Amino acid sequence: MKIIKMKRISILLFVICFGGLLKAQQLPQITQYMNNNYVINPAVAGMYDYYQVNTTIRNQWAGINDAPRTSVISIYGRHSEHVGLGGTVYNDVTGPTSRIGGAASYTYAFQLTQKVKLSLALQGGFTQFKIIKNNIPVMDQDDPLMLGGDVVRTLPDATFGFNVSGNKWYIGAAIPQLLSSELKLMDDDFARIYDTTSQNGKLASHIYVLGSYTYDINPAISIEPSFFLKSVAGAKTQIEFGVKSEYKEMIWVGMNYEMNNDLSSIAALLGYKINDRFNIGYSYGMPSSATSSYHSGSHEFMLGIKLPK
Repeated sequence: MKIIKMKRISILLFVICFGGLLKAQQLPQITQYMNNNYVINPAVAGMYDYYQVNTTIRNQWAGINDAPRTSVISIYGRHSEHVGLGGTVYNDVTGPTSRIGGAASYTYAFQLTQKVKLSLALQGGFTQFKIIKNNIPVMDQDDPLMLGGDVVRTLPDATFGFNVSGNKWYIGAAIPQLLSSELKLMDDDFARIYDTTSQNGKLASHIYVLGSYTYDINPAISIEPSFFLKSVAGAKTQIEFGVKSEYKEMIWVGMNYEMNNDLSSIAALLGYKINDRFNIGYSYGMPSSATSSYHSGSHEFMLGIKLPK
């Protein structure tokens, strides 16, 4: 009986940790990173001479109950000739687990040459993890894992980033979760009963590299290829290639391809600039060959607002 119960507990622990809290890519993911690149690298705040607000809502793996749902809002731009400021808030929910975070950044930018600018950024904030036990399906309500209240952990967080940009291009890198804070997921009572800390982990530092180049085919049409590399210890490095074509700076279409072995996927992008201040975007992530039997794809919506100077 004890063996059966321990197996049941192990399954529940796996479900809780499945969202990537302990290993692999731990941070919320978005497809339209070209339109909200500040979420990836706070140093891009030094590129723009205006403030902008971007909101992204992502519903991943449509058709699967309790699939990941992500909401992100960010505001960023140039505060003065050399200083850029920004902030972001996000909420990421997967089944009984949720992650809420907020951060503010300071960017210092200066000219390397007449046409090339270097921006350095430091971002600080917090991340709160929560496990809602009532949302965990269990066979035995007396399971020790279910004792006590919800698990809530709040940790400090920091990101360093840099970005090199020209008139039509940029390339940069960021290291989120720079502090590698320890994440203790288990209740103290549970850890004491089973004398275990094996399900604890750290907020592993990631390495993000992001870049793009805009090429004007003619006065009306431009094309922007991009790439986004994601690396974290304990997981295979992922890389996305994207391309976006824009017509008269008003309508754009694009495609992203993420290389991830059997989980490689393609996403289609569509956007429209309503006027000089507002733009909207949508992306549809097609299911990979390994997951097409389980869900019908992922949907992501974006709203961008350019604030007056």
